[in-house]
Amino acid sequence: MPARFAPAMFGFILSGFMSFAVSGIAMLRNAGLVDGFFGLWVNAWLPSWAFAFPVVLVVAPITRRLVGMMVKAPRASAR
Repeated sequence: MPARFAPAMFGFILSGFMSFAVSGIAMLRNAGLVDGFFGLWVNAWLPSWAFAFPVVLVVAPITRRLVGMMVKAPRASAR
């Protein structure tokens, strides 16, 4: 895959992992370990991921800019 797709691929994978974890925690807290838990989880996770991926693509550049304003840029080393 060409390197130009790296930011989108990063967002795709990150949104998948994060939505999987968050939906699992929410399912566990709300339903408990019921029969068919994993199936319920996957059914909750997939639509969450479909929502999370485009949100990550939009929010990531904004977040990068905000973080850039909050931290000091590294100084060029004096030689």
